[in-house]
Amino acid sequence: MSTRIISAAVALVIAIVLVALHATPLMNLAVGALSVIAVMELFKAVGYDKFKHQMIACLTFAGIDAVIPYFMFRLETLYFFSYKLYMGIFILFMCILYLRDHKKFDFKDFFGMTGITVLISYSFSTLVRLAQDNSLVAGVEAKSQGRAQVYLIIIALAAAWLADSGAYFVGTFFKKTGREVHHPWPEISPNKTLEGLVGGVITNGLILVVTSIIFDVVNKGFSVRYIMVFLAGMAAALIGLVGDLTASMVKRQTGIKDYGKIMPGHGGVMDRFDSALLVVPFICYLASQGLLIA
Repeated sequence: MSTRIISAAVALVIAIVLVALHATPLMNLAVGALSVIAVMELFKAVGYDKFKHQMIACLTFAGIDAVIPYFMFRLETLYFFSYKLYMGIFILFMCILYLRDHKKFDFKDFFGMTGITVLISYSFSTLVRLAQDNSLVAGVEAKSQGRAQVYLIIIALAAAWLADSGAYFVGTFFKKTGREVHHPWPEISPNKTLEGLVGGVITNGLILVVTSIIFDVVNKGFSVRYIMVFLAGMAAALIGLVGDLTASMVKRQTGIKDYGKIMPGHGGVMDRFDSALLVVPFICYLASQGLLIA
């Protein structure tokens, strides 16, 4: 337990620093590193790490996809080097490698490696967008846009990570009272209960509202749409659960306990970001529609 606490504390300090520097290239480099490690962990889990050249291409794309947006959000002259262009180059290169190595690199490997890379990179890139895309906070006065972006990052990660804690405490409470609990997914995640799920959904909405109230009081300049934030928190708990269970199923089918060891006591990047990979894009979409802040 002490190892988990120390590891979590170190990660929290790093996260705070990165959020404070969200408008700098350090944010892009950090997110790029997370994306690269997550892709690498999945490749290792399913055995794709044996394809060295393909893996280099995939990891390069994952890193570029997090770094390029920093310049695109600031330098319109680089707009020609858009996502469609460099993803097209990546797909073209993967096709060439597929044709070259077709005897040992079959279509399942080709689509598996390409799909994993594009999906994981896309999810992490939405975190960069929350941090640096001013169009998401266009309705906020200029001097408060930076704070609004920090708020969006915080609630996106909170929505992904705190639902599990709420579910744990509610589920534990039901068990201690001696009431019968139900396990809807015993083969995938035997410790999750239906009671904990319901509790996690409700508490996640409430936690995001409380977080928003605190942020709203401390940081003036934009208003929070509390009803939407509450609903978003509840929906995020369900969406994050899907990500969590999907990652757990991959681990069970590949026979591994954790995806990695980058965070002692917690596992790898995929172990910590499995829920966030679906929740952050969801929060980013709501923000892009002006549904969370004004």
